[in-house]
Amino acid sequence: MWEAPTLLGSALTQTMWTADEIAQLCYEHYQTRLPKQGKPEPNREWTLLAAMVKIQPAIDQACGGANKPVQVTKEVVSMGTGTKCIGQSKMRKSGDILNDSHAEVIARRSFQRYLLHQLHLAAALKENSIFVPGTQRGLWKLRQGILFVFFSSHTPCGDASIIPMLEFEDQPCCPISRRWANKPSEEASDNPETPEDEKKYEDLGSPVTKKMRLEPGIPDGVAHCQSLDNQESGPVPPTVSSSNVPTQELATVAGRAPSGAKVVDVYRTGAKCVPGEAGDSGKPGAAYHQVGLLRVKPGRGDRTCSMSCSDKLARWNVLGCQGALLMHLLEEPVYLSAVVIGKCPYSQEAMRRALTGRCQNVSALPKGFGVQEVTIQQSGLLFEQSRGAVQAKRADSPGRLVPCGAAISWSAVPEQPLDVTANGFPQGTTRKAIRCLQARSQISKVELFRSFQKLLSSISEDKWPDSLRAQELETYHEYKEAASTYQEAWSALRKQAFGSWIRNPPDYHQFK
Repeated sequence: MWEAPTLLGSALTQTMWTADEIAQLCYEHYQTRLPKQGKPEPNREWTLLAAMVKIQPAIDQACGGANKPVQVTKEVVSMGTGTKCIGQSKMRKSGDILNDSHAEVIARRSFQRYLLHQLHLAAALKENSIFVPGTQRGLWKLRQGILFVFFSSHTPCGDASIIPMLEFEDQPCCPISRRWANKPSEEASDNPETPEDEKKYEDLGSPVTKKMRLEPGIPDGVAHCQSLDNQESGPVPPTVSSSNVPTQELATVAGRAPSGAKVVDVYRTGAKCVPGEAGDSGKPGAAYHQVGLLRVKPGRGDRTCSMSCSDKLARWNVLGCQGALLMHLLEEPVYLSAVVIGKCPYSQEAMRRALTGRCQNVSALPKGFGVQEVTIQQSGLLFEQSRGAVQAKRADSPGRLVPCGAAISWSAVPEQPLDVTANGFPQGTTRKAIRCLQARSQISKVELFRSFQKLLSSISEDKWPDSLRAQELETYHEYKEAASTYQEAWSALRKQAFGSWIRNPPDYHQFK
């Protein structure tokens, strides 16, 4: 059980939840609130699930004692499923297509819809908004005590999925210590100290585990990134130097784990190193990958411009989940308090390295921004439509198990909360209908921008923040660039840690 101190009134209290509670809540939401449309075809398809969960102290807790555990309400406020992303050639300058439909990205964009709705409520002075007025004109801040937990049914693709496989097992069950991960050639001590929250072991005898061995080297939840060809990744290399990860962090996963077990191989990620990075050795066994590098999601014959989910989560941990547009209206970024992963191949150390370790030395960020000490936990509950679970159920069923081609977006908003897409457009969209308004996902760039403009139009201009009053803004690009504190933080992050990050050219953001 995780316990995080939060301020409720003047008392220091304990907010309490477990990883299994978060997972169960998300699985139930998936089963009861998401439609059959967009879900995997039984026994033939699998998918990935991600969600944002709001944690809020119960209202009647305000009078509780200082040392009394706080009862909390847990609510799913956004959810996403999906396994695909489009190739570079299919990207559009009109902002009406989803470039990246991996579950984590769908859940985060759905969360932005939720935040926009909550800002609408705040601007209309509704008391049930999660936002309250900030100290500066036109800015809002989260209501005290509200936290957000990010749930994913699987390990994020990219760096977090480069997980050691030990000689006596086919899954990475033994947590890897930071000292060993940084200096894998050293022999670890016989009695490593293992924090209680890292002792999440898989049942090696379970049918799911045995089935997952059918395709070694690819974790459930990482296979969606596996490329079927030898393509290069990403567009022309940027002029900025590669990420400034300390040399010792660029280790291959080799040597021995703290338990003394020999690392014989690693789970592979299909996400390719971006141009300008050191690159993988491609050697057989545990030396196949370099760790700590930026990676781009592969496509099927058409390379993508989408960074891996590990990289995106690391970025959100510094810049927040709200994005540049909403930063115009917020006093501080909206950060994750915790990340919970479902039952799947998993390494606590790989998760920490990927999500927080690569940015731990980033400094000189603008006020309100910072590298967050996000809590990372794993649940022991398996997502029933994950690749491993479906593989275990189908036994010797004929035909190939394939990823579901559709993505589902759900947001806790009153109008059109659901959005089912395929190939970046609402499912069923014909080629002829692509330019129609109906052929836009609710979480596409252009639709989120339209919602943001609608929010601004509901607020009197004399109550707008300074960042929106200083100049005439028209395009999506202009609005994003005018969020000066966000752009300053993003610039610092790129210069100090993520120099090779692939950015879309400005002409892809010139829509109005």
